[in-house]
Amino acid sequence: MARRKTKVKDKWREKKWVTVFAPDSFNNVPIAYVPITSEETAKGKVLEVTLYDILKGDPSQHQYKMYFQIDKVEGDKATTIFKRYEYAKEFLRSLIRRGSSKIEYVLDVKTKDGYIFRILVLGLTHRPLNTSRQRAFRLIAKDVMEKTIPQMSIDQFVQATCYGKINSDIMGATKRVIRMRHVGLEKVKLVRTAEAEIALLQA
Repeated sequence: MARRKTKVKDKWREKKWVTVFAPDSFNNVPIAYVPITSEETAKGKVLEVTLYDILKGDPSQHQYKMYFQIDKVEGDKATTIFKRYEYAKEFLRSLIRRGSSKIEYVLDVKTKDGYIFRILVLGLTHRPLNTSRQRAFRLIAKDVMEKTIPQMSIDQFVQATCYGKINSDIMGATKRVIRMRHVGLEKVKLVRTAEAEIALLQA
């Protein structure tokens, strides 16, 4: 008895391809061309790129990973919001050296337009630091971020994060007290969007 042939669905043919764009803070440059099943299922999809993929500048920008989340699809275009920034693992490993102190500090900060971010600051020294000086570094980092970030919009904050302004502000404030080898934002993560924060406050 002959077998009935079943028609195999070509899932790729059913998909639609869209160009994904970075947010306003990166001048809406295209960052990916991806297949989607539907506009609804595409929402929330997170894409990973490097800072170099966006700026096409110094090859060292490959050291910084960035994550953008699709928030809207219209036709063949998808817009995103900034979700996360972090050091690539290889870059982080290359920074760590024996005989120096590694200081980390975590802080949640809100931008002036209501976005909440969790920031992990990394400080590396030339030689070991005692506990009180490590504490001094954390207090300086906290003071700089609490004074500057609440004055920034989401776009200004994302630019200050990715272009190293916050790092250099902390480094500048620290050098009067402690000589640091490296100061950077090891990880920056969006905790709540402005819309989610408003909904939470109204609940």
